[in-house]
Amino acid sequence: MQHILVIAEHDNGQLKLASFAAAGFAQQVCAAGGGSFDILLLGSGLAAAAEAVRRAGAATVLTADHPELAHPLADRYAQVIADTAKARSATLVVGATSTFSKDVLPRAAALLDAGMLSDVVGVDAAGSEPTFRRVMFAGNVIATVQLDGALKFVAVRSSAFAAPAPTAAPSPIEAVAVDAARLPRFATFISRETKASARPDATEARIIVSGGRALKNSEDFERLVGGLADTLGAAVGSSRALVDSGITANSLQIGQTGKIVAPDLYLAIGISGAIQHVAGMKDTKVIAAINKDAEAPIFEVADYGLVADVYEAVPELIQKLKK
Repeated sequence: MQHILVIAEHDNGQLKLASFAAAGFAQQVCAAGGGSFDILLLGSGLAAAAEAVRRAGAATVLTADHPELAHPLADRYAQVIADTAKARSATLVVGATSTFSKDVLPRAAALLDAGMLSDVVGVDAAGSEPTFRRVMFAGNVIATVQLDGALKFVAVRSSAFAAPAPTAAPSPIEAVAVDAARLPRFATFISRETKASARPDATEARIIVSGGRALKNSEDFERLVGGLADTLGAAVGSSRALVDSGITANSLQIGQTGKIVAPDLYLAIGISGAIQHVAGMKDTKVIAAINKDAEAPIFEVADYGLVADVYEAVPELIQKLKK
């Protein structure tokens, strides 16, 4: 019987939707093999985020709310997660795959000498030990893995697990005591630089418009990719080629070394379709591509394709959508 600790992720108190996928994974494991799961939130001022997950099916919503945790410094968060996992006798700690979980979960696992898997896309928990499926080599291989040890850590792809159906009764909220004196101080928070945007985040958007090497500069990217995204109320993404050339910010990168997304619709504008990029968006429900190269690999995974110059096709598409 499993007792699972789900690490929920938030941004200044605004819950990340990927946290519900982690809860869905936990619910699936418990339904197959028995047990229950708790959801842990870390930070400062967590009332709204805690309220948002009270109907996700957890036995308890745990809040480690302390001014020392106001900023997600990995050394401090890992210590609190490790302490909480030990106190709750957790057998499995799970979070959604993200830059946050990649920073924090391996540290917590190391503190407890526990094994960890990332990019988990499936699980069979009917036996005595759960068997996990994880992607490798840009999604070309699915490995079936078991972890040794009484405690295991996993990070799951949010596109692979559905959010649990809201429960009728909300979960109780319980505060986790944080001993500030025991928190590591290997890192110091200096500042956080963010760029305000009215566009949704690519990891949570239903529609993503993403641009590739065909865009020659940042002005063209904003006019074509940004303009189409704004017309559709969509998020904006980018291939690594544009990030490496300085045309787009690293935060927009979709792919194996960027964000992993699975929207309802992915519009690939001038993207060739390199395997590293496709690995980050191939779970999309509908992929549409525009590229003037009829032999571009992106057309092999696209549901709809248009062979055309993006500088001609996209302005026409924006104009027709606005009508």
